[in-house]
Amino acid sequence: MNHHFFAYLYRLKYIDRWSLMWNMRRENVAEHSFYVASIAHMLCTIANEVYGKQVPTDRVVSIALFHDASEVLTGDIPQPVKHNNKEILRNFREIEDVAAERLLQTIPPAIRDTYRKLIQEPEPELYTWVKAADLIEAYIKCLTELSTGNREFVVAKQQVLASLQKMNMPEVDYFLKHMSASFEKTLDEITLTETDAASDSQPT
Repeated sequence: MNHHFFAYLYRLKYIDRWSLMWNMRRENVAEHSFYVASIAHMLCTIANEVYGKQVPTDRVVSIALFHDASEVLTGDIPQPVKHNNKEILRNFREIEDVAAERLLQTIPPAIRDTYRKLIQEPEPELYTWVKAADLIEAYIKCLTELSTGNREFVVAKQQVLASLQKMNMPEVDYFLKHMSASFEKTLDEITLTETDAASDSQPT
C-alpha cells in the first residue's frame, strides 16, 4: 500500500499565502514553514543562551516545521476571514482538525503517532514559540513588501507587531531589536554594514 504523506507535503509549495493582499512577491506555505522553523530555532536559542531558559529547541523546531501541514488540504485561510467572528473561527478549527486527521491517515500506522503529536496534538506549552515564530515570519513579510513600496501591508505590519508585543516574550523582543531591521535593507546595504562593522573591529 502506498502512503501519500510526503507527496502531500511537497504540494505545500503550490499553496499561496496572503491571498487577499496584493503581493510584490508571492509566498507559499512550504517556504513559510521552513522560515518559521528557522525562526523558532533562533527564538529557542535566544531563550536558552541569553535568558537562561530550558526550551527543548529540537522539539519546538519539529512542531514548527509541520505547523501548517494540513493546509495542503484546506488551503491557507486568510486571517481576516478566519477571525471574522467566533462562529466562523470555530467552524474553521473543526475543518482544520478534520484535515489534519485525514493527512495523518496517509502516514504508515507504525509511525503515525509520532506525526500526530506534531501536526494535531503539539504540546501547548511549546507551541508558544511556534506561534511567536509564525508571527515574526508574517512581520518580516510585511517589512519586505513595504521596503519595495507596497503599502498594501501597512496595517498588517502594525497588527502583527501589536500581536508580537502582547506575547511579552523577551526572546521575541531580542529578535526584533537585533535582527528585524535588516529586512528593510537592500543586499548592498547589508553588505556595506557588515564591511563597516568589520573595519570598526580592527585595531588601529
